[in-house]
Amino acid sequence: MMPPLEVAGRCQRVRERFDQAEALLISDLTNIRWLTGFTGSNGWVLLTPQDVVLVTDGRYGDQATAQLAQAGVDGRVIVGLSGAAMLDALADEVSPYASLGFESAHVTYEQFQRFQGLFKATLVPVGGVVEAARRHKDAGEIARMAEACRIADAALSEVLLDGLEGRTEAQVRNQLEIRMRELGAEGPSYETIVATGPVNAARPHHRPTNTVIEAGHTVIIDVGALYDGYHSDMTRTFFVGEPTPQQLELYEVVLAAQCAGVAAVETGVSTAELDGVCRDAIEETGYGEWFSHGTGHGVGLLIHEDPFINRTGDLKLQVGDVVTVEPGVYREGFGGIRVEDLVVVTENGCRVLTASPKDSPCPPSPPTT
Repeated sequence: MMPPLEVAGRCQRVRERFDQAEALLISDLTNIRWLTGFTGSNGWVLLTPQDVVLVTDGRYGDQATAQLAQAGVDGRVIVGLSGAAMLDALADEVSPYASLGFESAHVTYEQFQRFQGLFKATLVPVGGVVEAARRHKDAGEIARMAEACRIADAALSEVLLDGLEGRTEAQVRNQLEIRMRELGAEGPSYETIVATGPVNAARPHHRPTNTVIEAGHTVIIDVGALYDGYHSDMTRTFFVGEPTPQQLELYEVVLAAQCAGVAAVETGVSTAELDGVCRDAIEETGYGEWFSHGTGHGVGLLIHEDPFINRTGDLKLQVGDVVTVEPGVYREGFGGIRVEDLVVVTENGCRVLTASPKDSPCPPSPPTT
């Protein structure tokens, strides 16, 4: 049985991080979902020292009340039958406070001007307070991401048994996404990447096309599942037909760098240090210029969230972070190779959530009939 999400204490965790104003207005829907369990497409949450107030529209009143209760959140729901009514209700709730924090990364200039005209409180821009609290994944969140990984692993294994050669990138992508839904996913975590050959596989975020997978190609498959709102993320690279010496050499380079990165994941390591472990391993082989992106990123309710693992990252890993480790090399004319796992930071290092084999770039042979 899937462990429950520990939603009830999250508002207090944010209060303990926040002292820039008397109250905090949360407008980002992902942050609202994490704090309250509410999954509607319109709403604000006002977090005060004593109260949690969710303001939404007439479509979501019953849903909001039920989801807050299910999450164990002791809060009030206010329904406005129009956008103007929602703002008026919010203004009434804000009126006792002299200062109000707002999520500066998620409020447009037009919304800010509207708030200035309605609220008597001094508006204080605040960045990343809820996102910082979201980094620590509880047991329920980790279980959901582990299930998303299991689904993606299973789908990839089944698709590989049908073979890659002669199929298009789009056909492989479609089969993966259909199979993940059949296995219990809400859908893919992101637009599944299937990139083949000397041009497409050289582009880290290539979108699948009708390009046919042929013998001699490297094929990058980047696939994740969405399960109960939580994402997984995994990449494996395959060679079609007999690999060349350079393909084998570069696969070993990337795999060694990726394994070194996974081994280096532990609490207290900075994101720049972790990036350096993978980057240095590739640079030492002379292929440093072929590694063109960061080593990884956090995963949770969003597919890309803090902490971001790159050369300039200044965050330190902490217990409960769930991050990718995904070095790669790319060069037009050669193609590309990337290996990626999703890991959760523990007190003694990390636990790998993705399970698809990565020791060999040769896909299993399709069964004979």
